[in-house]
Amino acid sequence: MKGEAAPYGRGLFFVAAAATAWGTGGAVAAVLYRTSGLGPVAVSFWRLVLGITVLLIVARIAGGQRDDTRLTSTIVLGIGLAVYQTAYYGAIAHVGLAIATVVTLGAGPVLVAVSARWFLAESLTTRKLLAVGGSVVGLILLVGAPAGVGANPALGVVLALTSAAGYAMVTVYGRRVGGDLANGTAAAFVVAAICVLPLALVEGLLPHLAGLGSTTGWLIYLGAVPTALAYRLFFAGLAVVPATVTAVVTLVEPVAATVIAVALLGEHLAPLSLVGAALMLAAVTLLTRE
Repeated sequence: MKGEAAPYGRGLFFVAAAATAWGTGGAVAAVLYRTSGLGPVAVSFWRLVLGITVLLIVARIAGGQRDDTRLTSTIVLGIGLAVYQTAYYGAIAHVGLAIATVVTLGAGPVLVAVSARWFLAESLTTRKLLAVGGSVVGLILLVGAPAGVGANPALGVVLALTSAAGYAMVTVYGRRVGGDLANGTAAAFVVAAICVLPLALVEGLLPHLAGLGSTTGWLIYLGAVPTALAYRLFFAGLAVVPATVTAVVTLVEPVAATVIAVALLGEHLAPLSLVGAALMLAAVTLLTRE
């Protein structure tokens, strides 16, 4: 039992670390939107391209392991990543950040839990159901319940649900394939970048020349930490952690983003937001043992 607990605990740590890195990515992306002249799809494209670059450099230096991920898996995961990222950014444009976050990240664990029960025969224990329910309620309290904004809130909600479906697809399929898919991350990013490129070209692919050095620095960070490092950790953790548990643990992402907003950006949390953050962390804690 002790030998089994060690990989599970390590997997949970990898997933939580990936989610924390994703949380820092939101703050960096917000800075880029304001200063670089790049839109969300273009930022997503450059994030993928630089993530690929970082992974290839690290593999070259370390004499990396051979990628034995099957072509079908690479394509499915790449398409899922492209849908997850691009639909989420589209949802923000149509319905606003808060509602896009609640719908995408709130629907994600539910879709994963149902899909994992259907496709992976994962049991929905009382502990998992409590964790999923508590995490969704906590997310709503953390973000709040603002009115919809944007020209087309209905389309925004549809895109947010599409994003959640893309995330569920990556999580459940990655778990179904089995094994550690971390070495196939770069190849999946290539597929995702190819999918995103046409939309990025329409939106505008090049940043402003003013502040180009700062923009480049932020993009490199975005490619290295919330992309290359985070997704390698995520796929490594997914190899040993059930899909439903993974979906709940990744909700550390909005908690991390909130901590950054309070600590570094001077934002303030309402009491209900603190309760929401506590609920989400409690849900994660509930799943720290198999």
